[in-house]
Amino acid sequence: MVASPVFGLWSNYRPRKEPLIISLSISVAANCLYAYVHVPASHNKYYMLVARGLLGFGAGNVAVIRSYIAGATSLQERTSSMANTSACQALGFILGPVFQTCFALIGEKGVTWDTIKLQINMYTAPVLLGAFLGVLNIILILILLREHHVDDSGRQCKNVNFEEASTDEVQVLQGNIDQVAVVATNIVFFVILFIFALFETIVTPLTMDMYAWTREQAVLYDGIILAALGVEALIIFMGIKLLSKKIGERAILLGGFIVVWVGFFILLPWGNHFPKIQWEDLHNNSIPNTTFGEIIITLWKSPKEDHNEGPTGCPIGQAWCFYTPMIHLAQFLTSAVLIGIGYPSCNVMSYTLYSKILGPKPQGVYMGWLTASGSAARILGPVFISQVYTSWGPRWAFSLVCGIVMLTIILLGVVYRRLVAFSVRHGRIQE
Repeated sequence: MVASPVFGLWSNYRPRKEPLIISLSISVAANCLYAYVHVPASHNKYYMLVARGLLGFGAGNVAVIRSYIAGATSLQERTSSMANTSACQALGFILGPVFQTCFALIGEKGVTWDTIKLQINMYTAPVLLGAFLGVLNIILILILLREHHVDDSGRQCKNVNFEEASTDEVQVLQGNIDQVAVVATNIVFFVILFIFALFETIVTPLTMDMYAWTREQAVLYDGIILAALGVEALIIFMGIKLLSKKIGERAILLGGFIVVWVGFFILLPWGNHFPKIQWEDLHNNSIPNTTFGEIIITLWKSPKEDHNEGPTGCPIGQAWCFYTPMIHLAQFLTSAVLIGIGYPSCNVMSYTLYSKILGPKPQGVYMGWLTASGSAARILGPVFISQVYTSWGPRWAFSLVCGIVMLTIILLGVVYRRLVAFSVRHGRIQE
């Protein structure tokens, strides 16, 4: 969130290779620091925190990548190119857990390279792979990446991102951008990442509470579900490249939000079946007349649970477990499929439209703010859903999410006519 505007501003005035190489170097250093967190005699957790913070800072280069694509493609090429980039991201999200599963075979002990004090085990292998891929990316950027800029029609232009321009010219371009559309698109992008972040967060506790899955089952089954959503996203990314040419980006964005709203609406609990409570010897009719101390004593003495796996079911600490109907597995899977259709559609269309609204001027800073809004969403989404779900249950949690999505759909309806390309708005290109 902090780094995206910084790297974006840098890319506006200097060749984009510079912020890309520096950001990747920071990521490589962060991964190496993580691999050596065991070496210091004390304060290891702080070194780990620094390593993760630096990795997040290095990830701010997404803004530079999107601004490069925006400047290097015509309006007709833009959607396809942005979809390809998102497809590569989705592929990374799919393959990441696959590699992690393979690395688990190395085990906790693994192999130690004493000369350089490097431990290669199931915890360090992923970051070492990340460092290797970072170095590979730096080499590819140095060899293959070239500055390239075209206007909205696809005509070759001079590279504007590090040329000197008069103040008057900058002000004219700045004034011509529809700032209402810019702010609205940032809000839309925030909401779509907020929604998916909270969905990712709630999947594991929801399935453990509703279906009495153990931690191991939840990790396995939810991992399969999220991987399937990644595959679904790849298919959607390829499909919307064709669909956008027929109905346009705005219609897909609006339709995607409607699909997401339906997905969360389906998640609302209904019926007469209630989730299994974690400790079965505490019957529903005994809870209201039982003191907190008696509950603790009963739990302590309870012989019915396998303490190696831990208790399963809805925790008694969540009062809503006793009166909120369970979410059936078919409900959950249907919802996941619909959210898996709506999210990638909205994700790509939001920043594709954003790049078109901004027009031919350098987009680094604007893309930095868009990426920062998405990062803020990924911070706030998990906090929001964890608090509301734990305190009030899925009915309130998903009702509030439905409300947020509905407000976003209304916002899209209000600004719909303003979400057009810079050149179209100024009459240079016909939509």
